[in-house]
Amino acid sequence: MLLFQNNEQAFREFIKEHQKRVYNTALHLLQNEEDAEEITQDVFVEVHHKAHTFKGESQVSTWLYRITYHKCIDFLRKKKSKKRFAFLTSLFHESGELVTDSGDFVHPGIVTENKEKASILYKAINSLPETQRITFLLSETDGLSYQEISDIIGTSVSSVESLLFRARKNLRKILADFYKNYNG
Repeated sequence: MLLFQNNEQAFREFIKEHQKRVYNTALHLLQNEEDAEEITQDVFVEVHHKAHTFKGESQVSTWLYRITYHKCIDFLRKKKSKKRFAFLTSLFHESGELVTDSGDFVHPGIVTENKEKASILYKAINSLPETQRITFLLSETDGLSYQEISDIIGTSVSSVESLLFRARKNLRKILADFYKNYNG
């Protein structure tokens, strides 16, 4: 049970304690600082409204990750849908402007000399299927256990293991192909 429903100061403390983790998770999944800030706010609005639904059957952090994960997935799906619509609009209307992604996301915490490598890695990660990408990011960037990831994305631990195995295998292939072409 969360005890901040009618206590504004307690809720501020809750946000202060968990905001960085929620923001970093959103940033890893969305790869855009402004979008991550927006999602972070949305997560805490939902937490405030749905605090009564938390029964303590999992850790608060798992509950927060689950909310963050679902907010990010919804955001990405809406964004993808808007891109498709923008593309179709640009086909049929001369004034239509195609919305594009900046494929050069680099996490703000990465040291300058590693930015090129990080950019290549994020491009490779972004080319993974959605479930592999998200599972990989939750594991490798957020350091979550297989059980925590399983609880967040609503699948079995063995499915998480399989997704991570395939993600790593695909990343090795993508990066090997890149470096083969890069050096040759």
